[in-house]
Amino acid sequence: MLKASITTSSPLFRGFAMMKDDSSLSIYRDYTKCIYCDACVSACEDQGMEIYEESDAGESLPPQVAGNIAIADSLCIGCGQCTIACPVGCLTEKDDTQKVKDAIADKTKIVVGMTAPTVRVGVSETMGLEPGAETAPKLITALKKLGFDYVFDVTSAADLTIMEEGSELLERVKTGGKFPMFTSCCPGWINLVETCYPELIPNLSSCRSPQAMSAALIKSYFAQKLGKNPADIIVVSLMPCTAKKMEIARPQLKTEEGVPETDVVITVREIGRMLKEAGYDADSYTALADTPYDEFLGVSSGAGLIFGSTGGVMEAALRTAVTLTGGDGTDFVAVRGDGEDGVKTYDVTLGDGTELHVAAIHGSGRAREWLESTNNGEGFHFVEVMACPHGCVGGGGMVPADDDVILQRAAGLYSFDAGQTIRKSHENPIIQQLYKDFLGEPLGHLSHKLLHTHYSDRSPKE
Repeated sequence: MLKASITTSSPLFRGFAMMKDDSSLSIYRDYTKCIYCDACVSACEDQGMEIYEESDAGESLPPQVAGNIAIADSLCIGCGQCTIACPVGCLTEKDDTQKVKDAIADKTKIVVGMTAPTVRVGVSETMGLEPGAETAPKLITALKKLGFDYVFDVTSAADLTIMEEGSELLERVKTGGKFPMFTSCCPGWINLVETCYPELIPNLSSCRSPQAMSAALIKSYFAQKLGKNPADIIVVSLMPCTAKKMEIARPQLKTEEGVPETDVVITVREIGRMLKEAGYDADSYTALADTPYDEFLGVSSGAGLIFGSTGGVMEAALRTAVTLTGGDGTDFVAVRGDGEDGVKTYDVTLGDGTELHVAAIHGSGRAREWLESTNNGEGFHFVEVMACPHGCVGGGGMVPADDDVILQRAAGLYSFDAGQTIRKSHENPIIQQLYKDFLGEPLGHLSHKLLHTHYSDRSPKE
């Protein structure tokens, strides 16, 4: 039975670290709304983190961060699954919508929006549309009406990620590099490695996430094309993910002038609130004209689109890796979906005959179990890990939903992929032109500077 919430003046709250905890870049907690349902405790246990625990004062107090500390001082990876589970808004994403409004109001700035693949289907639900409905052209129109100057597709940078990450994988295969190589797209997974598994840092791909690659190109090449200083451009990233709010604060992801490459991240839920505040509902949203993404990062392959579902990054990488080594293959269905205990494994033969043992895992709790059961992935060559259940379609910044709805989102991405003319990342003409005009070649000097990163051991020290 749920217990009634208590007031901020209640003596029962004495000894709490803070009533309203805004210390985290990703998660906000308001104890005054808590109904003691312990949903956050269960969600975090499922994620293998156990950041929250029942109060040591028993039933008289709501769950607390273990040790009665601020969220930012804990090992929280920012996945946001607690915000999905919380039924009353005690735990939510850190609301950054005002930062976006302020940027739009500042007429000295150029405001650039960029949308992740999953946002294409996620925003539709905030407008009351069917799960899995792809409405990117409507969203672009709405964002332009809100005041965004440009809107780019992070899916283009997902293709760029595959060019770099696939090349990195093939280079490791050739030189006998550190295996397994783990994907680096998911910031929740990166947080987990840096804080709990620092011994795996050499195994991580050095590739930035698609968000970080997009922002680096916008604040460098695109700024040059506009004749603008990077500080004059405000990059707003629209994501299904709360951990992305933490990612943009990484010191590795700033320009040489010290300017953050991504200025603001807002989740699907935040986008939905902004659209509703602007007066949109299902009818007025679907009535909007269709607008294409702006050209600089406006074309994507089907491979980039499926990044949003578990196994999608793996499949996109295999499409390119197999093709570039002389083989043929587009649909690697074996790595899609949940698999047994959240893990899909697959043996693939590259075009040159090289055998690879790969895996795709979703949910940080499942990842931790898998690492323990396989001695940190011994015997595998390439492993995709997504911190959220089902991948980004189940991200902490999405509308709360059951598994059936989340799978409909994934089905929407795969359906859109199947209908694309270009389904392999290396065939994307925008990416080909970027290398020709600016980047040079995958793993080249400029690519390493703008598209790769490094990691730090942030594990607790005695």
